[in-house]
Amino acid sequence: MRAKYHLKNYRISLVIFLVLLSSIGILLVGSANESYQKMQIIGVTAGLICMVAVSLIPYHFILIFYRVLYVINLLFLILVRFWGEDSKGATRWLKIGGFQFQPSELCKIILILFFAQYIMEHEEDFNSPKTIVKSLLFFAIPTYLVYKQPDLSTTIIICLIFATILFVGGLSYKIIAGVLGVMIPAIGVFLWFVVNKGNSILEEYQYDRIMAWLNPQAYLDTTFYQQNNSMIAIGSGMLTGKGLNNNVIGSVKNGNFISEPQTDFIFSIAGEELGFIGCFVMIALMAAIVVSCLLLARQAQDLAGKIICVGVCSIVGYQSFVNICVTVGLMPNTGLPLPFVSYGLSSMISLFLGMGVVLNVGLQRRRFH
Repeated sequence: MRAKYHLKNYRISLVIFLVLLSSIGILLVGSANESYQKMQIIGVTAGLICMVAVSLIPYHFILIFYRVLYVINLLFLILVRFWGEDSKGATRWLKIGGFQFQPSELCKIILILFFAQYIMEHEEDFNSPKTIVKSLLFFAIPTYLVYKQPDLSTTIIICLIFATILFVGGLSYKIIAGVLGVMIPAIGVFLWFVVNKGNSILEEYQYDRIMAWLNPQAYLDTTFYQQNNSMIAIGSGMLTGKGLNNNVIGSVKNGNFISEPQTDFIFSIAGEELGFIGCFVMIALMAAIVVSCLLLARQAQDLAGKIICVGVCSIVGYQSFVNICVTVGLMPNTGLPLPFVSYGLSSMISLFLGMGVVLNVGLQRRRFH
């Protein structure tokens, strides 16, 4: 399928934001653990190449295979379920030869593509009970497989993405109000049940993380230890930080008070070494990426393009918000990476693939007269 593109429609500013943010990520990963920097550079480079390549493929052509993509996604998740690699009590990775990747990261992108086409095909009857039930079923199967890895944090992010897609797809406000009316009290009941009835519905580590968030003083030497050190690190950076790769004796990073700082707690490294200014720049770049995607969604030529742009930017928005909240103690520890910054090739390449499709939506934007 051939398509005529105009370079002036290519959202270069979005590419620049992505390159700047991922470059900061490379520097922070190298400072946190130098042995991972080379792989981070490879991941960013491969991701950028994939993004540019995908951005030149008409997204309508990709969406032709939305059912095939959905089946492939399920196969990957099922393979993880039975033959995945175990690490720290979780089975989330597939190893093929010398390459290891996390299918749940790619799952987010595939579900966005699947529902973009599915909802557009059912645009006229989207609020019918039959279509809503089928949508929930298509969503529930892969989400359950991710949850059973176990990976509650990614499951929650997938749920938020799905809710956002339904809203953009035109879900009735009456249904939304009804769901919120049930969910908000349900969350309160859930937390009450966990606190007062003990750990009966969660994995032990999940229960401990929630309890440590609700009562940090009781878990300072155990579950809340890492989050507490993260807050100390961020606060110690003050305005300008201690500098990348510093040798300051009082550094939280240099004292190894945060385990695996190159992944989930990379923002604490940013706070300590780049200070408030560095953190502000990172958050501004994340916000710029989200806003750029939303602007492209407004210009999309159809509903599918709009859902793709909003869906992909929701990954960046939700994960960035949750990750940063965890590092400053505002949420329980989740284990989510910071998009385009944390070490992790599966997350990096999956996000760049998603951004590639977003850029193609921008190349085929609606014409205004």
